Order: sequence, then structure tokens, then C-alpha cells
Amino acid sequence: MQKIMNNILVFLFFIPALIYAQGPTFINPIIPGGHPDPSICRAGDDFYIVNSTFEYFPGLPIHHSKDLVNWELIGYGLHRENQGTGAVNLVDVQQNGGIHAPTIRYHNGTFYIVVTNVYSPPAGGNGIMVNFIITAENPQGPWSDPHVIEGAPGIDPDLLFDDDGKVYFVGTHAVGKPTQNGIGEIWVQELDLKQWKLVGERHSVWKGACGGCCVEGPHMYKQHGKYYLMVAEGGTSYNHAVMIAASDKITGPYESNPRNPIFTSRHLSKNNWVHSTGHADLVELKDGKWYMVALGIRNDKEGTSNMGRETFLMPVTWEPAIARWRQVSEEQWEPVEYLWPVVAPATGKVERYAPLPFADKVQNYNDGFADNFNKQDLHPEWNFRRVPQPNTYSLSAKKGFLRLYLKPETFTLRGRYSLMGIRQKETDFEYSARMNFIPEKEQAEAGISIFQQDDNYINFTIEKSKNGITLKLVIKGREKDLELRKQESIAAYKGEITFKIVAKGDKYQYMYSLDGGENFSLFSETDSNLALCKGYIGTNLGIYATSNWNPTKEYADFDWVQYQGYPRF
Repeated sequence: MQKIMNNILVFLFFIPALIYAQGPTFINPIIPGGHPDPSICRAGDDFYIVNSTFEYFPGLPIHHSKDLVNWELIGYGLHRENQGTGAVNLVDVQQNGGIHAPTIRYHNGTFYIVVTNVYSPPAGGNGIMVNFIITAENPQGPWSDPHVIEGAPGIDPDLLFDDDGKVYFVGTHAVGKPTQNGIGEIWVQELDLKQWKLVGERHSVWKGACGGCCVEGPHMYKQHGKYYLMVAEGGTSYNHAVMIAASDKITGPYESNPRNPIFTSRHLSKNNWVHSTGHADLVELKDGKWYMVALGIRNDKEGTSNMGRETFLMPVTWEPAIARWRQVSEEQWEPVEYLWPVVAPATGKVERYAPLPFADKVQNYNDGFADNFNKQDLHPEWNFRRVPQPNTYSLSAKKGFLRLYLKPETFTLRGRYSLMGIRQKETDFEYSARMNFIPEKEQAEAGISIFQQDDNYINFTIEKSKNGITLKLVIKGREKDLELRKQESIAAYKGEITFKIVAKGDKYQYMYSLDGGENFSLFSETDSNLALCKGYIGTNLGIYATSNWNPTKEYADFDWVQYQGYPRF
């Protein structure tokens, strides 16, 4: 009966999606679940988007599309452990550090990603911002080792390939301090790609439309005979906005669009379905049409969501507007018009449903994931908090299973522990996993986890205790002490369990089955706001194993993992 009800629920939830898929519209976000700071490029008929990943590994997910609305994860820019263990430190990087705001560009058969790794030393002191470039001939990889650009301060870099063959690095620095890390002012300098070095004079070109208020995320475009500099301003929250300026020369001076911001949700109610929209990039289609991708936060609960900042799509047109007034005589002035991008020209905001970019294409909106671990390589959806320790998992130790080895480490700040997950993509969902685990030593523990960061997680696990085998639920809320919500002995446990978490409305239900999933028992119920995004990163759903600081060679075998999201249409 439960399986029948689940199938009915899936059908009911997806009726609106099926209707819209047959019509001329698509559904935002185009890349749901923890995909902030999108950057987009086109290579022929193909589109590629890269996103920030902060302390997670692999880093820099790359999605591919032919139609701007159906996106497939094809790989990562940082996919080898050695790419994150040198100057680009993703081993003990702090929370909310790591990989920030990449730019992806395609030029003469090569793909480039330029990005910043933000690292704060454990002992304190000044943070380190390492700006680097990786390249590939195939966006699926392999990608090169990082080429660190020395002397490049700030974050959120961009590359411009100019018509005369020169390449320019565009970055940020502290206002009025061209050599200091920070945001607030944009600088431009020529880049020698053969030597991976900045050359020539550095030019500070723009403090944004508001004069230095959190000016970041620059992207430079050469269009209509001018250089357009687009930035994010106002911070990555309710005041987030996209501003743009233009110049005849790349080194300026830049004329601010008098109609700035060209895109924002700051003027809308905080109850709007999406807010904090900004940090955008533009792409031109082969037919001359333009689109923008930008981040936003869905307002599903308490002004935010579990998914954090996601990737949204809006149409763009170019329209003339006055850039400045020019004096032509002692008594006469005349307007000087530039072409400026107008985002979402019909409504001026990101829409949940919007016209398809390609009328002959439909969006296949299917928010599901299943992994039975029958392949040689790990599914690309899986990720880790930082570069994982050696021998964290194996796909070959037991055929058809993922073996997750118990490590002594648990959730700790800047830690590496046996935890891996997939991004949560909808507020309402079902997540389940079948595990074989016979713990031998006391405190040996394994199960499933909902997690955002080192200090914000929910673990639903089997553990060996003094009282035998116990099932327990622990919750670590942000800025709260670890709470053992429930623990009880499971006398009927024989080494196999199926975990299930159902998120519906305002509640999480934690269930388990000891008979292969035929019957589930409700273990506990909590509010669903325990892992809401309050910062940069969305929530993950995963599997977890630890010996709680005891030496061990134990492991847990996972037969399969399944996730199904239910969009709130």
C-alpha cells in the first residue's frame, strides 16, 4: 500500500510539470540545488555552465545543454585530488571558504575556467586568495592542473579575449587599494597566457553604480563596439543586484547605465517566491538572442530554503538608453545613447514559468536520483566535504555495493570524515538508502545524513553501544549544541536496514525497515527547518560512517541510494 501511495504522490506532484513540458514554457531554476554564482559560455550549438562549490570536492561542476533548459552534469573542473592539495588547498579549508565564483569561457578550441580559492589559515591571520586558471579541450575533462596567477588580488575573476588577440584578467580589490584583497572596485590587466602572468599596467576601472558597495562578480563583454562591464552589488542577500557600465576602451572610463540595476529582486516583497537574485552572466545564441543566468534563493520556508542559491534563466534584449549628455555648443547639449541589456523585458524579474528559449524543445523536469553502485566509477552527483581521505570508499570491495569505511573522524570544523552526499534539489522529497552493517566495536556507527556544513547536520544511524545495536537520531543545529533527539535498541536488527526520510511541508519523518523495505516504522519526526541555508551552501543528502575516534577497520556496505524531489509548483 505504501508503495502505491508513493507512486500516486509522484504522479500528482508532476502533473503540473507534465502540463508545462507540453507547452511553450520552462520551469526555473534551470539547475536546482546548491548551484550558485553561475557562469555560462557557448561553443557552437552547446552551452556550458560552471558554479561555485566552496569547500566541497570535486569542485566546479560543469553542466551541458543544447537548449538552455535541460542540463546534464558532465564533470568537474577540479576532479583530481592533486588539483586541490597544493596552492589550491581544499584539504583543510574553512567553512564557506574554497572555490568562489568561477568564470567559464571558450576560445579557439580551448575552454578556460578562472576562479578564486579563498583560504584562511587555521592559526588565524590574513586570508589567502589564490586566483588560478584551468583549461581543457573537452569540457568533460580532463582539466589541467591549476595555473596560479601571481599578483592577482581579490575574488571572482573574469577573462576577456579581445579582438586584437590580447587577453585581459578582470578582478576585484579593496576600494582605492589596487594590491589588496577585497571587493568594492574592479581592476583590469593584460594576461600572458603562455607564461600565465599578468603583464603591463593595472587599471582600476569602476567602483560600481553605488560607488563601492560590495562590488564583485565582474564579467566583461565586447559588444556593439564597446566594452561592457557587468558586476554584482549589494551583497548576496535581499539587496543583491546586477549593474552594468560601458566604455570605448577596456581601461575606461566607464559610463554607468542610468537604468541600473538591470536585474534585482530588492524592490520586491520578501515574500516573493525567489529573492537575492544577482551575480549574473550573459550568453548570446547563434540567432542573436541573448539570455542571462543568475543565482537566486527560493522562499520556501522562513525566507530561504534548504537548497541555498540556485541557477535561474532570464531572457535579455538590448535597447538604447542615454549614457550621458555631451555639450555640442555653448548653449546646447545632446544625449549620447548606448545599447544596454534589458533583463526579463516582459516583467523585469525571474519567473517560475517562462517561455522556452527554443520553441521546438521541451524541458524534461525530473528531479530524481538513484544509484545502485553497479558501475566502476562514482556517479558524478556525489561529492565530499573537502578532498576525501584515502580509502574513504570502494566500489570494488563488494560487487554492486558502495563500501564506506569507518574513519575515526566525525563532523569537525575543517575536518575530513567518511561522508558523501548529493545536492538536495527540492524542499519536499523522499530520500532512502539500504545498508548492510554489522558493527563490532563499541561506538562504530553508520547510516544516512542531511548536512550543510561541519556544524549543521542531522544523522540517522545504526550504532553499537553498551546496550547492543541502537538506532539513533542526532541533530546539530547552527550555533546550537549537538542534540541526541532519540535513541533506542533494535533487537530485531540482523545486519541490514533501509533508511528513509520523508520531507513534506514543515516536517521531516525518519523511518526505517528491517524487512527489505516491505514495511516501514516511524522512528521520529522533526521540523524541516533544521538545515536551512543561511549562507552560501545548499543542503546535501548522504551517507556517513565513523568509529567516533576509535581505531578500526570496519565498514558499511550500501546497496543503493534513492532520492525523489517533489517540486512546489
